[in-house]
Amino acid sequence: MKVIISGGGTGGHIYPAIAIADALKKREPLIDILFVGALGRMEMEKVPAAGYPIEGLWISGLQRKLTWSNLMFPVKVMHSMVRCRSIVKSFKPDVVVGVGGYASGPLVKVATQMGIPAVLQEQNSYPGITNKLLAKKASKICVAYPGMEKFFPKEKIVFTGNPMRSQLGNDLTKQEAANLYGLDPAKKTVLAVGGSLGARTINKTIQESYDLLKDRNDIQVLWQIGKLYAAHYLETPAAKLSCVSPSVYIDRMDLAYALADVVIARAGAMTISELCLTGKAVILVPSPYVAEDHQTHNAMSLVKLGAALLIADSDAPQRAFPEALRLLDHPEELNKLETEIKKLGRPNAADEVADIIFSLAQPKHKL
Repeated sequence: MKVIISGGGTGGHIYPAIAIADALKKREPLIDILFVGALGRMEMEKVPAAGYPIEGLWISGLQRKLTWSNLMFPVKVMHSMVRCRSIVKSFKPDVVVGVGGYASGPLVKVATQMGIPAVLQEQNSYPGITNKLLAKKASKICVAYPGMEKFFPKEKIVFTGNPMRSQLGNDLTKQEAANLYGLDPAKKTVLAVGGSLGARTINKTIQESYDLLKDRNDIQVLWQIGKLYAAHYLETPAAKLSCVSPSVYIDRMDLAYALADVVIARAGAMTISELCLTGKAVILVPSPYVAEDHQTHNAMSLVKLGAALLIADSDAPQRAFPEALRLLDHPEELNKLETEIKKLGRPNAADEVADIIFSLAQPKHKL
């Protein structure tokens, strides 16, 4: 059996794609999996690092203003369509999977035109434009939130949750995590994380909490700054405190979650899925810079269930860390948030998506 998985651009698309590939490989070790991504994007590094081959397309998204890149967009789309047709004819997949992102559109469109069944995996509560455009031709659409029939044909929707990296949800000790990050397992821990590139607002939140932190001997912070902001924030007074462990990037998020008592984070789909799986109390700070404000939609889906708190991006530097301290000082409220968010975890999501892919596999097509 052969499967092409397409998409990427951000970790929110790439890590579910790799989790799906791992689930397929676990079920059928001899399966042949090919990824298709966008040249110059992070999937071109992350996918080979996970052990899978990848082909790159000359493709990018539309900008909000008139740019040279926008003028070239139609050319890139046509070039990518031709390239995808060549890839599909050569590889001969039984099923293709689109996880969203620039490369997903051309590959899934070409494959469905050639009669190959397609599965879409939508991570957010408000879908991206690529998946909305592809939905009509897809065989199945795997979603992580209820109510997605507003955007997709109801008969195609399968509620699976978001596929996650396998180590999350394992029983890890605080001691193991504290050893890695040079922190104290007996202290209450705030995890501040803004994604792999970082989030200026969340970084500013920790920077401006210096006075609160220096006077609390029972609190410590594990802080992922992100590579875009590392040069500046690693030199701030807050980063120099003994109770703060700053990192450019946290590779072992499983250990970070094991140590955390409260999390301050953006509201990307995969971050929320990780928090649901690990059952962590969270203060969500949705990014105002994402398409269709989808992070606010994601966050509100939890807030309505009493499973998270939300603070607007503009308010976070002044309010987020004091709110984290308030939760730590009120364990009953913290425990309630943990209980409610844990109910939303879907630990078998990758296997469920794999089931759907296998169910759609057909004999080789004449391409």
